[in-house]
Amino acid sequence: MIEVFKTTTVEQMEADSDRLHETAEKLGIDTWQDRVKKQTPHCGFGEKGVCCRICSMGPCRITPKSPKGICGATADTIAGRNYLRMVAAGASAHSDHGRECVHKLYDASEDGYYHVTDSAKLLKLAEEWGVPTEGRDLYDIARDVARIGLGEYGKIEGVQNFLSRATEERRKVWKEQEIEPRAIDREVVTAMHMTHMGCTADPEALVRQSLRTGLADGWGGSMAGTEISDILYGTPMPRETEGNLGVLDKDMVNIICHGHDPAVSEMIVLVAESREMQEYARSCGAKGINIAGLCCTANEIAMRHGIKMVGNFLQQENALLTGVVEAIVVDVQCIFPNIGPLAECFHTKFFTTSPIARIPKSEYLELTSHNARDVALKIVRDACENYKNRDESKIFIPEHKHKAAVGYSCEGIKSRLDAVTNSFVDTLDTYKPLIECIKSGVLRGAVAMVGCNNPKVRPDYSHIEIMKRLLENDIIVVATGCAAQAASKAGLLDKRAKVFCGEGLRRVCTLADIPPVLHMGSCVDISRMMLLVTGIAKDWGIDTTQLPAVGCAPEWMSEKAVSIANYVVATGIDVYLGIDPLVSGSEKMMELITQGTRQMVGAGYTINTDPEQLVKAMIDGIEAKRAALGI
Repeated sequence: MIEVFKTTTVEQMEADSDRLHETAEKLGIDTWQDRVKKQTPHCGFGEKGVCCRICSMGPCRITPKSPKGICGATADTIAGRNYLRMVAAGASAHSDHGRECVHKLYDASEDGYYHVTDSAKLLKLAEEWGVPTEGRDLYDIARDVARIGLGEYGKIEGVQNFLSRATEERRKVWKEQEIEPRAIDREVVTAMHMTHMGCTADPEALVRQSLRTGLADGWGGSMAGTEISDILYGTPMPRETEGNLGVLDKDMVNIICHGHDPAVSEMIVLVAESREMQEYARSCGAKGINIAGLCCTANEIAMRHGIKMVGNFLQQENALLTGVVEAIVVDVQCIFPNIGPLAECFHTKFFTTSPIARIPKSEYLELTSHNARDVALKIVRDACENYKNRDESKIFIPEHKHKAAVGYSCEGIKSRLDAVTNSFVDTLDTYKPLIECIKSGVLRGAVAMVGCNNPKVRPDYSHIEIMKRLLENDIIVVATGCAAQAASKAGLLDKRAKVFCGEGLRRVCTLADIPPVLHMGSCVDISRMMLLVTGIAKDWGIDTTQLPAVGCAPEWMSEKAVSIANYVVATGIDVYLGIDPLVSGSEKMMELITQGTRQMVGAGYTINTDPEQLVKAMIDGIEAKRAALGI
């Protein structure tokens, strides 16, 4: 009997969400759906980017009757300053994440809580950065690498070390356009200074600094976060897990790890999977401990340990509404403050672990390199003891879940390419098999699907429907962050999802034993995507901007996403947005980000809130790149 593979539809996800929302209504607690209604309509000035509150003379709003702020700033200036400030905040978040990872490497030791797991990657990075390795202790090397890594945040002269990884053509563009990122912190501070009252009013200068600050993130802080996380916790390789709310287990102690920094979740997983804690959970009446991940933390621990993924950004309240979560442990970024009052309506314990993310109604336990296991042990033990406090009348776990293949780092992708063609002898360190598939037309191109959920649009719909349309057209998708979680919830990370592909992509998926959507990690791991396109471009002998590859963020919502979009564009990859970038009140800014950056760096934005039109534009853009290459 032939197995018929079915995805979970957006309608089914919405039905599960509606059922859980009923629980919230009975308890008298609001969820994001309620708060969206109360906040609608949104401020029109804010949506267009023409409200300025940088100084206390205002706030000033630009209208046809009032075309200038009190200081004389126009819509172009105000929208440009607001845009650059979003990039600065996003780059700060990602780069501070990276900084924490580097600090953990500096503190790593053989007898400590954090260790070097991928020594080969450490030694490779040491060689790249000129750190002596021969005859030296591994952890002495690690500390020297960490010192250089931390120096990238405040270096006195020069540019980011990771820029040397880019193509020669790309580095030339960055130098000529004067957007090479210097010290990471300097670019953020420069952005904030430029946007202070009485400083830069030229929108083109503001966009240039947006590109430069974004590059400090993608080719600086985020790349450090990815590289050092791989060194500490292991470079992801393909593995199997499951995704969606159905991964929660009524008979187990359920602990959810939420946020972005793997230092916390890694320690929770290590402790929870120990025999000691599993036995303790059974002594408390449960069958064991079930760790599940939310948001980008889910991606981190799924791709390294096979931990199940409960969902993305807008799923966080739903997870608690199931009534079976004993503890939710958060680190930084994308955490609803509403988790606190929501947890109080259940038996759920809410733990915060970082001074960067202090949230009311949580139990704060700062996790450091020196107390990591003790903090994790307390959290896991408290969760086990909390199992008995469930209220059976509040329990509802949606049944939907899917198998998911995750962990397609650049190294993981190369490991699977040999199955596609045997035309090359050394295929473990080359993208040439993939290039041959693209040149021959077996694959038409690739789309990097990234970004968040946004209640301005139908959650997950754009992600899932755009992915399906791309697959039909033999365009492979690589995904990170909440976009990867959307694919997981729908079942598009299941290898059986190749049934939705065109003939060429289906053949590649079969030969390489991969799903049609490749899970590349968390949002900082978009830096992996930059290395992926750079590696392909180098093996092809072209620049990144010539590749039949584009980026897409159909549901983005955070400042981090604006930073990401800028470094992707600066890397020469066109970006397609399904949410307006909050500058539409300025014709000049709209022209600069959609056309002006194409003159600077060879790529720009295409914006369309209609997912059907957006995916059509992407396919047309990929085909235009193919035509320009003569393939």
